[in-house]
Amino acid sequence: MRYVVVGAGAVGGTIGGRLAQHGHDVVLVARGAHAERMAADGLRVLTPDGPVHVRPAVATGPDDVRLTAGDVLVLAVKVQDTAAVLPAWAAAPLDGGPAGLTAGSRLPVVCAQNGLEGDRLAQRWFRHVVGACVYLPATHLEPGTVVAEGAPVSGALLLGRTTAGPREHAERVAADLSGAGFVARAVDDVGPAQRGKLLSNTANAVDAVVRDEELDAGAADALREDARAEGAAVFAAAGLPVADQLQALPELRGLGFGAAPVAGAERGGSSSWQSLRRGGTVETDWLNGEVVRRGRVLGVPTPVNEALQVLADAAARSGAGPRTLAVADVRRLVDELARVS
Repeated sequence: MRYVVVGAGAVGGTIGGRLAQHGHDVVLVARGAHAERMAADGLRVLTPDGPVHVRPAVATGPDDVRLTAGDVLVLAVKVQDTAAVLPAWAAAPLDGGPAGLTAGSRLPVVCAQNGLEGDRLAQRWFRHVVGACVYLPATHLEPGTVVAEGAPVSGALLLGRTTAGPREHAERVAADLSGAGFVARAVDDVGPAQRGKLLSNTANAVDAVVRDEELDAGAADALREDARAEGAAVFAAAGLPVADQLQALPELRGLGFGAAPVAGAERGGSSSWQSLRRGGTVETDWLNGEVVRRGRVLGVPTPVNEALQVLADAAARSGAGPRTLAVADVRRLVDELARVS
């Protein structure tokens, strides 16, 4: 199989880089300076064990790739960009295939994203959608380089089909990832793990908006715990099971998996912090916003997640950058929202 990684940033670059390192045919899809640097000099993957340099093919969109029936698309853009990129990939013709047969009709797409909405969006354009729960600490701030901090493996992924069809796609991808420096497994239902990861990801907005000097204080920890508790209450009200990392992938027990220091690189923060640092949009609407949306439907109050959503969005729109607010600023908005009926 050839892997076409759509969005070769922190997560996509780590997955595509490791697959290329272990002999798989890979196309990295990116834009701007990142695509230009990779096309000219390859991709550098900085890891706790030292740098890896690979030179896979690079593309900026479906017009640059001649897709075939043996390809697998790995969707690693932020979930808020899903609807902007998938229609063109789904409409791309397959080289040597019957007239009118497109990628959306034939190729599997693996949604290696945070949140819960990416799978549902992909189902609009692709017949075969594989959902993923991705535990992968990584950073992308410099064109041509990703920092893969995971150790002793680069990441852990649980894969499961979210459309009717063969489980074979998830199993084959999991097998390839398992041989390329990841812990990976295919399951029938990836939903509980994705919901558990979402609860953890509600803390991303705290990391993105709260000042550096307060991030390790008890008040910030309490804010994270309150955001997570609201999410847990929403899923409990809906009767939806949740699995944490070790419940989802018990094979991680004893590995000591987590983020480790990487020579020449300093981990700055969560994916939301990285987005604000680069001046881009944030996925808060699809993380904290997912909790808020479900809470509104079910009548479960979620003022902490709503405040974090509003403030992270405001930081992205204004270009203020990350970590400009005190915890007290967040709490004031939480209190105001809690009073709104």
